[in-house]
Amino acid sequence: MPQLKARDGGAGASARVGAFTLLAHVLAVAAVALVLLWCIHFRGGLALRSHDKQLIFNAHPVLMLLGLVVVAAEAILCYRSLPWATPQLVSRDARKKAHLALHAVGLALGGLGIYAVFKFHVEAGIPNLYSLHSWIGVTTISLYALHWLTAFVTFFFPGASPATRRSAVPWHALLGLLVFALAVGNAQLGFLEKLTFLQAPPVRLAKYGAEALLVNFTALVVLLLGVAVVVATANVDSTRYTAM
Repeated sequence: MPQLKARDGGAGASARVGAFTLLAHVLAVAAVALVLLWCIHFRGGLALRSHDKQLIFNAHPVLMLLGLVVVAAEAILCYRSLPWATPQLVSRDARKKAHLALHAVGLALGGLGIYAVFKFHVEAGIPNLYSLHSWIGVTTISLYALHWLTAFVTFFFPGASPATRRSAVPWHALLGLLVFALAVGNAQLGFLEKLTFLQAPPVRLAKYGAEALLVNFTALVVLLLGVAVVVATANVDSTRYTAM
């Protein structure tokens, strides 16, 4: 994969990227902690096999958030932002391999999250793919998989010509951010959908109760994480590359 070069602006741009990258890492940890607090403390835990079907569902938001948002964010940042901070410590080849591996982990976790919600629906007798959230979710993970596979073939094995790779990288970077934005946006829909279900009969969750506020705050943290990742990477000029 071609190497990114910095925009003109030097230390100021580097400081901005570093600050938003650090913020993204902090928000990623916070998002994971909050969704685990919600699913374990308030919802009773999570499992892929259980007589309590709600525990199977609880694995879905945790796995999807981990895979398509948090790990995906780290994959984006490790390649596109690390060059600003540690170009002399982390080689381009190492960043490229970490970028590929992290996205593969994110895709696997997302796939497991999709499996968990389909399993929950089947065992609970609930129809699949009836909501906008589910449609966007399936579309997002399909695009994620296609994007990863295309990148693997183009940049790793068998690999395209240097000229093709050079012309493909801006599109690769742009489409990667668009898929990430879809994942963040669909996470918002997922939190809203689940909270709406919980506030309806028979649960009737209090609208201003601790759990409702936690879910809303978690969604806000995820949204801010998405913004931080985009801002951190948007300061990198994706039109100036050298061949792999």
